Amino acid sequence: MQSSSEHGAPARPRRRSSASIGALLALGVAFAGALGITTAADRQVGDVDRIENLEDALVAVDGPAVNYLLIGSDSREGIDEGSGDFANTGGEGDVGGRRSDTIIVLRQEEDGNGAALLSLNRDLWVEQADTGGMDRINAAYNRGTEVLASTITRNYGIEINHVVDVGFDGFKEIVDTIGGTTVCFDHPTRDVKSGLDQPAGCNRLSGEQALALARSRTYQQMIDGEWQTDGTADIGRVERQQAFIGDTVTQTLQRLQSDPFLASELIEATSGSLRLDPNLDPLGAAGTLRKAFSTGLTTYTLPSQNASIDGKSVLTLVDGPETQAILDYFRGAGPLPPVAVDAEG
Repeated sequence: MQSSSEHGAPARPRRRSSASIGALLALGVAFAGALGITTAADRQVGDVDRIENLEDALVAVDGPAVNYLLIGSDSREGIDEGSGDFANTGGEGDVGGRRSDTIIVLRQEEDGNGAALLSLNRDLWVEQADTGGMDRINAAYNRGTEVLASTITRNYGIEINHVVDVGFDGFKEIVDTIGGTTVCFDHPTRDVKSGLDQPAGCNRLSGEQALALARSRTYQQMIDGEWQTDGTADIGRVERQQAFIGDTVTQTLQRLQSDPFLASELIEATSGSLRLDPNLDPLGAAGTLRKAFSTGLTTYTLPSQNASIDGKSVLTLVDGPETQAILDYFRGAGPLPPVAVDAEG
């Protein structure tokens, strides 16, 4: 049984300077290479776990553009009872394995001459590549990274060349290594489920606090003396993630300029929590990614609407010229499409 209903206007792509945790690693590697800190970088990259069984899911690079699948997983590997957010995240014994919390396709165009990001909401309703059944897109990742990559290609026609996967603990380590990220809140903000609790104003978030923000799906603000819940749920969560990571990238670049050796520390903090496909050479990719980031990134989300299908709250794609233009670009079949610009931008 299937029914569908819209709640407000479909989500639209917006222009932001943004990147991903995988992109942050590439920035660190790029700066390390530029500064000649390559010995340590080579050793640290050599310690990164490689993802198996991707042979049939990935496509060899054939041309100037490259598509990276960037996954922020909710793996609890490395989180112990001593961490301050253990009550909210749990540990490996509470939540085993990995589930996709953030799914992004990064398209690096023409040997580094620009790049764009496509955030795929984890509640998108898609055909699963391995079973042929319908379910949320993050259900594919539960059965393997190769299933997620193949599911993206099957549903959207986007070929994946490389994969970068980072878990909760890696996210926190990155933010802590760069000294935290400053985020401004218009009102007191909380999420009792994720552990988010911030006063109004511009606050420097630690890794734990940043993770609470990134995971927030029941986001509340104190307005006119009452806690008001953001009704956009996962759509709002993706927008907040994009804004946060954009702030983090900007602040990281500023700190790398004043402290070049931060690049080596960033690689060391990240390498233990990353998983990469066997053919990805981070040092080789760093130069073109660094060039691409320097020109700014355009961020997209696919227009979607809320729906209830078989008792599940999901998102379905809103088909139309805007959606097709976005997909054509990431398929390599069209130019960079126009995007909606924030009114204050």
